[in-house]
Amino acid sequence: MLVRLKSVLFTLITLPALITVSAQDWQSLFDGKTLSGWKAGGNPTSFKVINGQLACDGPRSHLFYVGPDSRADFTNFEFAAEVLTKNGANSGVYFHTELQEEGFPEKGFEAQVLNLPGGQGGYRENKLTGSLYGIRNVYKALAKDDEWFRLNIVVRGRRIQIRVNDLLLVDYLEATPPLGVPNHPGRKLDHGTFALQCHDAGSRVFFRNLRVKRLPPDPADLPFAAAQGTDYDQEIVRLGAANVPVVNYHVHLKGGLTLDEALALSRETGVFYGIAINCGLSFSVTNDTGIYDYLKTMKGQPVFVAMQAEGREWVKLFSKQAVSQFDYVFTDAMTIFDDGGRRMRLWMTNEVPQIKDKQAFMDMLVARTVAILSTEPVDVYVNPTFLPAQLAGEYDQLWTEPRMNKVIAAAAKHKIAIEINSRYRLPSPAFLKLAKAAGCKFTFGTNNGDRDVGRLDYSFQMVDDLGLKWQDIWLPTKKGRS
Repeated sequence: MLVRLKSVLFTLITLPALITVSAQDWQSLFDGKTLSGWKAGGNPTSFKVINGQLACDGPRSHLFYVGPDSRADFTNFEFAAEVLTKNGANSGVYFHTELQEEGFPEKGFEAQVLNLPGGQGGYRENKLTGSLYGIRNVYKALAKDDEWFRLNIVVRGRRIQIRVNDLLLVDYLEATPPLGVPNHPGRKLDHGTFALQCHDAGSRVFFRNLRVKRLPPDPADLPFAAAQGTDYDQEIVRLGAANVPVVNYHVHLKGGLTLDEALALSRETGVFYGIAINCGLSFSVTNDTGIYDYLKTMKGQPVFVAMQAEGREWVKLFSKQAVSQFDYVFTDAMTIFDDGGRRMRLWMTNEVPQIKDKQAFMDMLVARTVAILSTEPVDVYVNPTFLPAQLAGEYDQLWTEPRMNKVIAAAAKHKIAIEINSRYRLPSPAFLKLAKAAGCKFTFGTNNGDRDVGRLDYSFQMVDDLGLKWQDIWLPTKKGRS
């Protein structure tokens, strides 16, 4: 991870050079009056010119830019367009592609256009506007239906950047050799033209001000050639292509890690982040004012914004209105009060007295956990089944099936997702198997304690071992949260 952070810092330093390169003037791709220079692959009636806009609505089809000589071809370029989607519309912009009469283009990449989150609207899609489809996915809606937004794609050498309203969402370096994208062998950088997608009838999308400018070949002194991809990199692409939300929901800006560094690391790895602020007694945020001040710093950022509800006092410290502004809220059972009223933080050895009766302690911990899940308004149960150091070595013996089922039943009843925590490798596969059978949903998380965000290896392993599908993975869908 330190290597990743060094790469991120280098990227942040060199990024302006990527944007301010010299290039020829912009070339218009659409005259606002006709479809001259474009050719439909599929049903040509799906594309029309309406009020100076290129409108997509009708049977599934793609409109390819062929140019005035039918030989349009681009390698290094910057593409820009203004896009407006109607309610729930699904579309995309293909590049490095070629004319194909039927079906989805087999060659090239797609910049996704879809603003409806969480697989809603009948679409089996957890890839929102600005995604490099199936390779670097965006899971939070950063554009809105019925509002024009700017879509920008830059390709230079082995690098793809995608921006929405000038916000950098994708910064992808193609590995050498390219990572395999399941069922899409043509998704590798090459050359080609552009295509606009009409996904289906009723999926109404409008484009205007479509233009492109060619860019010179990439300079040798800029980091456009990526190293060979690892198995972990391949797993991220495999899961993303399978519609599994590759999100680390439990990231903290700790150890000097800045938001800019976290965003650059997220773009580099392809793991979307949920960044959490600790809220509770004796933490950095203790009241509503602290919440609103923090949310201002995160407004419009391409991450989920989360509240980590600390201790059991948090429910009295914050108003429901303030809490509702977060994308989601999570808590754990690592801070509890025992039967004698002692407040214990289970990860701190000096706060946990000698445990003489292990079975009684476990019964108490299970009861406290069930109470937390039954009474506190949270979305995700994190660091699940954590035990203090005195008991951690006996985890499998102490977390009996009846105890696991009590916790799982509470989570399932209150529709609280269960984190698969890769830092602590919790909960156990046995717990997760029971939770899956009970209909629980899951999230991935690392809960970093310093600037090293960590990896999701255990989370990915559990997806494979338990046969989890995208429907088993939770996504924030609550209305009214920022």
